[in-house]
Amino acid sequence: MASPSPPFPISLHATLHQTTTARSTPLKFSSTRVLTRPIKASTSETPPDLAVETRTGSGSKDLPIRTIPGSYGLPIIGPLKDRNDYFHKQKPEEFFKSRIRKYNSTVFRVNMPPGGFIADNPQVVALLDGKSFPVLFDVDKVEKKDLFTGTYMPSTELTGGYRILSYLDPSEPNHAKLKSLLFHLLKSSRNRIFPEFKATYSELFDSIEKELAVNGKADFGGPGDAAAFNFLARAMYGKNPADTKLGSDAPSLITKWVFFNLHPLLTLGLPSIIEDPLLHTFRLPSALIKSDYQRLYEFFLESSGEILIEAEKLGISREEAAHNLLFATCFNTWGGMKILFSNLVKRVGRAGTKLQIRLAEEIRSVIKSNGGELTMGGIEHMELTKSVVFECLRFEPPVPAQYARAKKDFVIESHDAAFRVKAGEMLYGYQPLATRDPKIFERAEEFVPERFLGEEGVRLLQHVVWSNGPQTENPTVGNKQCAGKDFVVLVARLFLIEIFRRYDSFDIEVGSSPLGSSVTFTSLRKASF
Repeated sequence: MASPSPPFPISLHATLHQTTTARSTPLKFSSTRVLTRPIKASTSETPPDLAVETRTGSGSKDLPIRTIPGSYGLPIIGPLKDRNDYFHKQKPEEFFKSRIRKYNSTVFRVNMPPGGFIADNPQVVALLDGKSFPVLFDVDKVEKKDLFTGTYMPSTELTGGYRILSYLDPSEPNHAKLKSLLFHLLKSSRNRIFPEFKATYSELFDSIEKELAVNGKADFGGPGDAAAFNFLARAMYGKNPADTKLGSDAPSLITKWVFFNLHPLLTLGLPSIIEDPLLHTFRLPSALIKSDYQRLYEFFLESSGEILIEAEKLGISREEAAHNLLFATCFNTWGGMKILFSNLVKRVGRAGTKLQIRLAEEIRSVIKSNGGELTMGGIEHMELTKSVVFECLRFEPPVPAQYARAKKDFVIESHDAAFRVKAGEMLYGYQPLATRDPKIFERAEEFVPERFLGEEGVRLLQHVVWSNGPQTENPTVGNKQCAGKDFVVLVARLFLIEIFRRYDSFDIEVGSSPLGSSVTFTSLRKASF
């Protein structure tokens, strides 16, 4: 089946305009690392330590074939040790970085959580650099069947008894049908995106301002979650949740449902003796959230009239379509916005006032030059805004893990060596390390707002792979790249635009959260120019 036409008429990739000066070395701006005031935060950055000792030529003919280092350890004991290191002793980044140092390799064998009675086989080959990682997207070499969450697959009882699109390999007949349906959903909603986003996020920041005035600080998380779902429901389905039986309950219902899907991969910060038996050893009974899921399902079944008609034309039942629309909207899109928007506030907040003022100047100038109207063409001229979004997606990709299974024997290349993998082996990539590869990005462990400006910045976009594929490529029915790739980039830009239409700058506090970051506004300075 051919890929449908793109859901958005204008490319959302970074482009060069006549009004923009191309910069061949965009990382040398004097304003790159400006901090005009301390920002409170309870999280800390991990220092860069990824470079391995061996540095041979990057061409394939120069790479030595090397046996994949690493060990799975003894049965039961090895997986338990790796799980304890991953969740408790080291945490994910140090878990991988310590093994990179140990094996002098960014490719090695290791056990991935959860193991226990949830996953039959925890053994993977880890790919932790920007050169080896992209093989996870190559559907000629790898299979993606039932690997969306990794070494285990949640019960289909959590998705109405259906294997959802995210768990299908492109070779399966339903994959093309269901992905075509999502393309149709995006295309049919495009005229509602701008007005509904502005209306919804104006309501959000009005409420945050009131909370800030009363309490001196305002949480972004809860109100942001509600705004994200309201926007998606209004823009994609033409429904205001408040006018339905769902009311304002969607964020709490989705959060519980996502937790039941992902609990084997999450940590609540509890002692391992409590957390591992509770979350990482046995599946939580899906019956506990059956009624909550049913409420969400009924909303999508009742709100998706025209989309369900299109589904039937594609040969998909209304029921299967509704379960897939629920998953795509709530798990994929709402979950992605929840993490990405908090990360944007965190990164721009930590960068300080100088960056914030520059964003405000750029955004307001472009809107003013368009007669006060925000247009897609205008957004394309907001070069710094685009770069900040891409840098956030590079630095903290919303979905850190990617899995695939080798279809056949083949050779994987890192920067320093080549490795033979066998058909059937599970491959795993921890994306934050791949997209902070110091052999691809200068100052890879720093958040550099201007990184994607100019010709060199555009070239680097091929290494931004948050969407399960390069930013320079597009989703089709034949690949596993996110159907809403351009939609996510667009709404992230719209989010920054709404902030800096209203405010010159802001201050924040940052905490930890099982999914993403917890962000609290401590000040908002209203637009003064």
